[in-house]
Amino acid sequence: MSDKPAEKSRTICVGEAVLELKRGADGRFALSCGGDAFNTAVYLARAGIDVGFATAIGDDPFSDSILALAAAENVSANLVTRLPGRLPALCLIENEPTGEQRARYWRDGAPVRELFELPDWMRVAEALVAAKLIYFSGITLSLFSTAGLGRFLAVIEVARKEGAKVAFDGNFRPRGWNGDLPRTRTVFIETLKRVDIALPTYDDEAVLWGDPSPEATVARLQAFGIGEIVVKNGPNSALVAVRGGLEFVPVPEVVVPVDTTAAGDGFNAGYLAARLSGVEPAQAAGAAHRLAGDVIRHPGALLPRTALAMH
Repeated sequence: MSDKPAEKSRTICVGEAVLELKRGADGRFALSCGGDAFNTAVYLARAGIDVGFATAIGDDPFSDSILALAAAENVSANLVTRLPGRLPALCLIENEPTGEQRARYWRDGAPVRELFELPDWMRVAEALVAAKLIYFSGITLSLFSTAGLGRFLAVIEVARKEGAKVAFDGNFRPRGWNGDLPRTRTVFIETLKRVDIALPTYDDEAVLWGDPSPEATVARLQAFGIGEIVVKNGPNSALVAVRGGLEFVPVPEVVVPVDTTAAGDGFNAGYLAARLSGVEPAQAAGAAHRLAGDVIRHPGALLPRTALAMH
């Protein structure tokens, strides 16, 4: 690992890349690629961050398209494992009139579920230990078996000892956990012991933990020793907690959403990119709001580069 110093500049996002079929206004379906950690990786790369994406996919033409998109977006795919004869997860998305999405997943056989049980899982582990920042979500955790989770969390622990920072968005989706709240909470508790930057969404935390307010979310997360917390709260102010202080950072402009897909992913990427560039937390939250606002103005998870350049 003689190249470890160079790798210390890298952010690695861990999670799934899914094929998305989205129904348009004309009733037809359009094919794209998404996944919360993948979306975050793309937006980080667009902000100029050196980012890699760790996942497992198949060897089919659709998996080829995932790699092609990663390459076009300057997201390193050297931690993408390909399994012969397998297919990536599929998601069918329909939007409600409010802009909220309804998603149905076919992911039981997705290769990413075995990422930390594959023969070469140590290759991913070594890269994570050498990373500067590791990002993943509750959706990432929901994919892994108990054995896979044990390995992943052990790797995270070693990575932190080697100087990596760990950023985590709870992104709780009950279906991904088969409605098993006790198991979800147990996995999250073990994860939160290993987190440096928490990026939860208040609505998710209220469902999973019963938090009555964003301040309660902050207090619960601080009990794990997490030193940097940003609670997303839709069109309301984000709550930033760092160095013992609390600050509400308002949304600069309330936007009527066209599509809320990836709003949180965009926020997380905007925040982390700003922090990696040396921006203070409150100002980073402002930048995150702006990117999230741009994302929800457009259909789909990844807004066109031309739109990004205009804002």
